[in-house]
Order: sequence, then structure tokens, then C-alpha cells
Amino acid sequence: MIYHGNRLTLRKDASPEQIEEALESLRNQGRVIPSVKSFVVGRDFGGEYEWGATFVIEDLDGYWEYLIHPAHRNTDRVGLPLVDKFASFDITDDEDPEMGAKIAALHQKRYDSDPELTKLVSDLGEYTGSAAPGQHGDK
Repeated sequence: MIYHGNRLTLRKDASPEQIEEALESLRNQGRVIPSVKSFVVGRDFGGEYEWGATFVIEDLDGYWEYLIHPAHRNTDRVGLPLVDKFASFDITDDEDPEMGAKIAALHQKRYDSDPELTKLVSDLGEYTGSAAPGQHGDK
């Protein structure tokens, strides 16, 4: 299993309506993407982030389905413009020593095939973690 997590802090000028739209889009990902086995979206306590989401996915094929699903793309479209600071992480019980590199490669494949997404990601104030294998858009 892969537990894919996101932690984020929003820009100060994000309206309550924009924030709710982005959070609802995250929740919708959990409800409609077939490869998501369970999920949680909510406040992030105990750190420097305001919000968090975790999606449980069975394997790399499911992870790819999650990444390219239209519901995920919608969250990128409505959510990323509101984000100031973003971190992603993945926890897995898979013993493959290359799992981190394989996950990063899926993200990079997605960025390479989607210039609009690459621009959204490159405009973030700070972006670290498993979904950020390098500077996006600076090739």
C-alpha cells in the first residue's frame, strides 16, 4: 500500500469560498478515483501547515490512475493557485528499494505531459517532497 500525503498552507488572500472549493475537490478525489481505497482531508495540526490530505492507494498502477484522473486535475486547477507552501510525501510498506524513484518518475511523467500543470507547480512559493523531484518547468 502507498499512503500519499499532501500538506499545505494557503495564500492569505484566498477567500473562504475558494478554500472550500479546493477542499471539496480534494474530498471528491477520494470519493471518485477508483484506485483510492480510503482518504482523509482536513486540518493539519502539529506542524507548519494548515491543511492536509492523505490518499491510500494499493500500487503504482493505482497511483498513476490517481495522478491522471480528471478529479485530481480539477484539484490542481482550483487548488494550486491558492497554495503558498506545499509538501508531499509517500509512505509505503512495499519493500522495493526503488519505490521512491518510481513514484518520483510517475510525477515527473505527469509534469512532462502537462505544461499547464507544470506552470501551476512552478508558481508555488515552496514545493517539497516526493511529488517534487526537481524544479518543474526549468528544462
